[in-house]
Amino acid sequence: MNLLDVENLSVSFGRGHRPVVRGVSLSVAPGECVALVGESGSGKSVTARALLGLAGRGARVGADRLEIDGVDATGFSERRWRSVRGRRIGMVLQDAMVSLDPLRTIGAEIAEGVTLHRDHAPRDVRRRVVELLVEAGVPEPETRRTEYPHQLSGGLRQRALIASALAADPRLLIADEPTTALDAVVQAQILRLLERVKNEGRGLLLISHDLAVVAQLADRVLVLNDGDVVESGPTAQLLEAPAHPYTRTLLDSVPTGRRRGGARVPGDTLLTAERLVKTYGPSRRGATPRRALDDVSLTLRAGESLGVVGESGSGKSTLARVLLGLAAPDSGQVRLGGEPWTTLDERARRPLRHRVQLIHQDPYAAFDPRFTVARIIGEALPRTTRRQRTERAARLLEQVGLGADHLRRRPHELSGGQRQRVAVARALAPRPQVLVCDEPVSALDVTVQAQVLDLLVRLREDTGVALVFITHDLAVVQEISDRVLVMRDGTIVDEGPTREVFRSPRHEYTRSLVDAIPALARASTRDLSQAPVPSRDTRQRRSVHD
Repeated sequence: MNLLDVENLSVSFGRGHRPVVRGVSLSVAPGECVALVGESGSGKSVTARALLGLAGRGARVGADRLEIDGVDATGFSERRWRSVRGRRIGMVLQDAMVSLDPLRTIGAEIAEGVTLHRDHAPRDVRRRVVELLVEAGVPEPETRRTEYPHQLSGGLRQRALIASALAADPRLLIADEPTTALDAVVQAQILRLLERVKNEGRGLLLISHDLAVVAQLADRVLVLNDGDVVESGPTAQLLEAPAHPYTRTLLDSVPTGRRRGGARVPGDTLLTAERLVKTYGPSRRGATPRRALDDVSLTLRAGESLGVVGESGSGKSTLARVLLGLAAPDSGQVRLGGEPWTTLDERARRPLRHRVQLIHQDPYAAFDPRFTVARIIGEALPRTTRRQRTERAARLLEQVGLGADHLRRRPHELSGGQRQRVAVARALAPRPQVLVCDEPVSALDVTVQAQVLDLLVRLREDTGVALVFITHDLAVVQEISDRVLVMRDGTIVDEGPTREVFRSPRHEYTRSLVDAIPALARASTRDLSQAPVPSRDTRQRRSVHD
């Protein structure tokens, strides 16, 4: 008996009941992984939420058949759905920072699923929480269970969310972008965990824009485009011989590891970091302070792209905050254009902030939920007339692949990929000299990812802006970075020209990162030729006319 059987699922919203998902049919058997792939807004997450009775207020959900573990769920009440969620179906949501309760510790979050759905004595709950954290690859689980979501890195939050989804030992797990923002080593660990979930006889419905992850884990794939399934079939067959032009476009957009754009001679030094040290105090009494940066030095020249890679908690985001002047180092300093930067007080630094801008890893947390997109971008624009700011904001949105109609929307009305593109547009608004990109494409599907990377390359070529590009995606960093730093435990363990570091890694940790690249991405990064990759538009034209 299948764990999930769906026939002709449809979901619509609004007064006119505008359909966003049409005619989706799928099944998941015990021990099987089925993947839904497609661009942001294609209907993947809406489909997953509808299968849990969580499509949202005002949604109209219909299906000729919706069976969960052999039980007809088409007429479930909310009370009946609550008895199913967690125990029969667990879900790993896309945005861990939003999904985890900011007022509860990670341990309390996981313990809730254990106590609500499973019969455990109170003394056994703590042991089970620690076991789940270990299974999800969370280091120092006894310490981490006492911490709050904001005290964890993005990767650690995602792993804690997976542990929470597994707390009630569900037979079917829906994983919505479960490896988003994870470095290659941790991603491999999560994939092994999900593979074990599948091998134990549980079903897995995987939602991902990462085709390398899909290739490694999924048995069957459904490709969604604008709410419709345009192609489906066994994973190997679909990835090797796609029949639909849209599927070919997705595959053509997978990072190849080859350099984007032409070679550029770097200009004068813009940013210098000298022996940075940053230590955070203990999160609980008796714990040891954590050194997030330990003697870190770097230089960045005009027009140069510097990649920074490393596992979650390695110090990448702390380095970004120090370079931006948002956190003061304990020792060492950063200079901007040869002048003091981190040693300035905030009043003196404020007029210079337009020179260094951030593309945030988590735009949903960074944006004011009350603001429209027009206001979010407009804050970073010169104080001209309202009409001029609106026109400039619309042009910026067009650059990142969004229409002017998005100006009136608020963050909660955008998909994850759309929010990330708005974050890029806002960072570009004041025409910065240095752009610090903290996982700027981690939440984007491959076609939009290619568009954003092409945009950043064009920006470098046209304006000479320098990039500090922080990412867990090794194929992406090879495409866009001239040089790369590999960080671990707050230190730089490897550095040099990007091609040289990844072809002949000197440090054991760098070798482990390269070895952890999923099979599809590994195949695409074998040839580290400096030849530029085709633009997104060229790839799409070729794909459509093949």
